[in-house]
Amino acid sequence: MLSNHAGNLQPSRGTARVIRLHPQDDVVVVLDQMIAGTPVASEGLTVAGLIPPGHKMATRSIAQGEAVRRYGQIIGFATQPIRPGQHVHTHNLSIGDFARDYAHGADARPTVMAVEPATFQGIVRADGRVATRNYIGILTSVNCSATVARAIADHFRRDIHPQALADYPNVDGVVALTHHSGCAMDAAGDGLKMLQRTLGGYATHPNFASLLIIGLGCETNQIPSLLATQGLSDGPNLRTFTIQDTGGTTRTIARGIELIREMLPQANAVSRQPVAASHLRIGLQCGGSDGYSGISANPVLGAAVDLLVRHGGTAILSETPEIYGAEHLLTRRAQTPDIGRKLVERIRWWEEYCARNGASMDNNPSSGNKAGGLTTVLEKSLGGIAKAGSTNLIEVYQYAEPVRARGLVFMDTPGYDPVSATGQVAGGANLICFTTGRGSAYGCAPAPSFKLATNTALWQRQADDMDLDCGGVLDGSRSIPELGEELFRRLLETASGKQSRSELHGYGQQEFVPWQISVIT
Repeated sequence: MLSNHAGNLQPSRGTARVIRLHPQDDVVVVLDQMIAGTPVASEGLTVAGLIPPGHKMATRSIAQGEAVRRYGQIIGFATQPIRPGQHVHTHNLSIGDFARDYAHGADARPTVMAVEPATFQGIVRADGRVATRNYIGILTSVNCSATVARAIADHFRRDIHPQALADYPNVDGVVALTHHSGCAMDAAGDGLKMLQRTLGGYATHPNFASLLIIGLGCETNQIPSLLATQGLSDGPNLRTFTIQDTGGTTRTIARGIELIREMLPQANAVSRQPVAASHLRIGLQCGGSDGYSGISANPVLGAAVDLLVRHGGTAILSETPEIYGAEHLLTRRAQTPDIGRKLVERIRWWEEYCARNGASMDNNPSSGNKAGGLTTVLEKSLGGIAKAGSTNLIEVYQYAEPVRARGLVFMDTPGYDPVSATGQVAGGANLICFTTGRGSAYGCAPAPSFKLATNTALWQRQADDMDLDCGGVLDGSRSIPELGEELFRRLLETASGKQSRSELHGYGQQEFVPWQISVIT
């Protein structure tokens, strides 16, 4: 089994620094640029060629067609003979079929809950829901109303109109979340149902004090249908209208501005108070991954997730194509066999989905992932699953479904970060934790996004976008449990109102990207 709690990973202290993750591994990860002839004392071999930092080096002779292991798990198969000390990457390693033992629930264990639950300073809504932020939102039923929605939100931007919200310090902002869909789709199809479920999840998100929904008027995604399917209704905190009924663009913008001005006093009338960490629902994301992601930032996040679950909170793992080939590590932790089978069903759906669209599950990793040292989707998946810690998998959800369970859950989403995180927030995530090795820039209003750098070089180069440096794991100066505890504390601070780097830069509105699976006609 892959362990997320290796403690203090000590790189070798010989002439070449490398990290071995498992005794059965056929490769080690190099920490520095390697050139031919460099001795690797810890492995008793010599480097055979140029190997970039974060990439893999073979530690034994590997025959063509033979399985190659990292994390003690198969990451691919050699496409040609590989000698000890050689660079192992896309030129000599590829994905292949192999049997996985799902052993549903075999490794499930009771979670030892914290004696004194942690708290954060949250905003408690009148119905008992707990928010980490306090926004007024504008949603659109269709792409055609995106321009007016943005114009309304821009009227209240503090960087453009400093006085617009001057009297409302407790309001974090007015945000317009627009999209490129809502029409030319099957009115009874799964695509519209998914879009409406996503919009419904945002409309009821506790981080929105109040909301406008604006349409064009003639779109497939009619607002009355949206409200009916999602159990919503017009009221003081939810107002809906269309451009056609209001009388055009200028009047629609003016009406939206007027309605938000009416909403501001009540939205501002909030205060933060101590609430249990069990109210936290954290979406787990990784983007711009590199060869260090599964060694440092992802296991650190996994350690923080274990603490969150012990304190009664919820963590949402997603990105189904990026657990592909490693899903057996989750099914073994499923609280019941049925939960494990639900996860495998989603994997099978993706295999069929890719096949009928002429795509392949080994489409991952991306070019940037490969430059950072990741070779196959199997390797990326094994490192990505480390975000999920070690507690039981207690439920599996479809995209944008409301997350009701507490503990570690899985939500079926694409691997593309904006689409994936949009589904998580629609499901109720009130905080996103995002690891990166290449330097992703990302935010997801109305939920804050906290960024973890996998290596110190990235932290030094792009500290303006990062919230925590996990590079100490690589050089042995910090341990995974130690950084996991620090991250957990930092996440409580962020949930309490401390702005993350992405919030300070204004990220979040453009990254609202609902999953489009429908045929557009």
